Amino acid sequence: MAIWKKPISVEELSSIHVGTAVGHLGIEFLQVGDDFIRARVPVDTRTRQPYGLLHGGVSVVLAETLGSCGAAYATPEGYRAVGLDINANHLRGATSGWVTGITRPVHMGRSTHVWQIDLFNDAGEMTCASRITMAILSPR
Repeated sequence: MAIWKKPISVEELSSIHVGTAVGHLGIEFLQVGDDFIRARVPVDTRTRQPYGLLHGGVSVVLAETLGSCGAAYATPEGYRAVGLDINANHLRGATSGWVTGITRPVHMGRSTHVWQIDLFNDAGEMTCASRITMAILSPR
């Protein structure tokens, strides 16, 4: 059974991010399932750090985007989801191709959500494990 409380699709997620950091970095939404969202970021001149690796901050942007979207669409209409805390463990560098992330909820409470985001390189190796805590704000 789907966890989404608002209409969600790859097209919806893509359209709300036009002209944002997500668009500038080339992040692409790939799939929405009953309890997950998948997206990817290119490892290119926009996203690499001076050593040629995917910038750790870009990994966190992808993770925060996925977790925030998950929380935002898993709350009823009128509610807002805002980030409280995010952490990221960078496990392996990526120098080319794509890094793909998937998010799933760990906890969906009335006032907070916790989402796990795992990132993988093109070989399927985990590059980053992240977790975000979101505050769920009632309608004003």
